[in-house]
Amino acid sequence: MTPEFVIGFARQAIELTLMVSLPMLGVGLAVGLTVSIFQAATQIQEMTLSFIPKIVSMFIALLIAFPWIMNKLVTFTQELFMNIPNYIR
Repeated sequence: MTPEFVIGFARQAIELTLMVSLPMLGVGLAVGLTVSIFQAATQIQEMTLSFIPKIVSMFIALLIAFPWIMNKLVTFTQELFMNIPNYIR
């Protein structure tokens, strides 16, 4: 295994991690921004008002994106296991 291979493999793993987490993080960002604007407009500074909608919306985003996430993870894992003989040379 060359250093270039290890760097490329780590890059693929990091890209997959970012791609898989993007739906939940994007939804959390959008809901958090919306709730913050609502709190600033109404001057309601309740902590649960910002926390509960983000958690619920991120969970719903996870449920919606779960088949796509599993497909990406299973494909990456299958490629990893199929190429183990090539990696140990």
